[in-house]
Amino acid sequence: MWFETFIDQLWQVMLDLSPSLLLGLLIAGLVHLYLPEGLVHRGLNRPNLRSAARAALIGVPLPLCSCGVIPTALGLRNQGASKGATTAFMISTPLTGVDSLLVSASFLGWPFALFKLAAAFVTGLIGGTLVNRFTTPGDQSRHESVVTAAEPSAGGLKGALRYAVFDLLAAIDLWVLTGVLAAALIATFIPTDYLAGLTWTQGIGGMLLVLAISIPLYVCTTGSVPIAASLIAAGMPTGTALVFLMAGPATNVATLGAVYRVLGTRVLAIYLGTVILMSVLLGLGFDALLSGVYSVGWAVPTGGHSEHGGHSPPYLAIGSALLLSGLLAYLLGLRLKAMLRTWRDPEPGTDLMLKVEGMSCGHCVGSVKKSLEGVAAVSEATPDLASGLVRVRGDHLDVTALIRAVEAAGFRASGP
Repeated sequence: MWFETFIDQLWQVMLDLSPSLLLGLLIAGLVHLYLPEGLVHRGLNRPNLRSAARAALIGVPLPLCSCGVIPTALGLRNQGASKGATTAFMISTPLTGVDSLLVSASFLGWPFALFKLAAAFVTGLIGGTLVNRFTTPGDQSRHESVVTAAEPSAGGLKGALRYAVFDLLAAIDLWVLTGVLAAALIATFIPTDYLAGLTWTQGIGGMLLVLAISIPLYVCTTGSVPIAASLIAAGMPTGTALVFLMAGPATNVATLGAVYRVLGTRVLAIYLGTVILMSVLLGLGFDALLSGVYSVGWAVPTGGHSEHGGHSPPYLAIGSALLLSGLLAYLLGLRLKAMLRTWRDPEPGTDLMLKVEGMSCGHCVGSVKKSLEGVAAVSEATPDLASGLVRVRGDHLDVTALIRAVEAAGFRASGP
């Protein structure tokens, strides 16, 4: 039954995704707790080539997959990193890493591994530079403490964890859920073995076909190496396998949704376009420069491997999947609870609920709160980042005036 296969694939995606995503959240929380804000501000805040290069250099050795890099990049953004630096980090990090480099060298040889390492840096640098060139620099830095905006009394490790869960995960949780469901559906109806049957494809046609299949999937950069080795051994050109190893780890439904949610439509278009174009160009370049002298001398694994590239110990993967499922369920419950409150008539003359679209971090929360509390009739405004709802308290509240105040801060709002 396809439904049983879907449930199995859904659990498998959670097993593969959860350790990386939770690791990224933990790193982001620790960065927020221990990294001096001025360090990020001085090194990554400017919309220039140097900031993008530094971000790409930081990202290349980190062992984070695509979903794991999302909260880490969002944390850097909230610390003051520019859009270009954030994009460079998000592109370069999932393409490689210390673990991926060693595994790639073991399966595919050092020439391939080093070429992929250089490709990750160059692609991230180009993506960050294009974002700096074609986006407005007016919204480049965010210096307010997200933890303080979420809970003024939170500090230390508790504050870092609240920041990771309520400010980072809450900003992308619906996209993560969408990505998990989409990946499970794709794996159910388009199994990974299908790629092995495409060995007849050559040149750019095969690369575009691999792109179309790999872009929506969640593929771990390290775990995808054995898949690529198997495809090459089955006859797929090495350059086409490189496209798979670049586009697969750098993109999936959850990642693309998070880029849109955090950085906007224009950055998403640049992000996706850069990954696609550079994957094809570098794949063609590898075939032209190295395929003739590159001897395939690796051993293709005979055992099975996860279709999604999971390589965490079973107990760690299961524990992470259960923890992430609990956190996502908790955040979803908060959203539903807030939505139920909006269906109730607010107590006359006391408070009401506004739905605000566009809040993605503590800086946004602070802007909305400040703008609403600037209205004379408002005594207190309490935005909730997870649900996008704002409880406004005051006397004789005018919904039209409140919506106008929110729009003046750069967000969209609707009344009860």
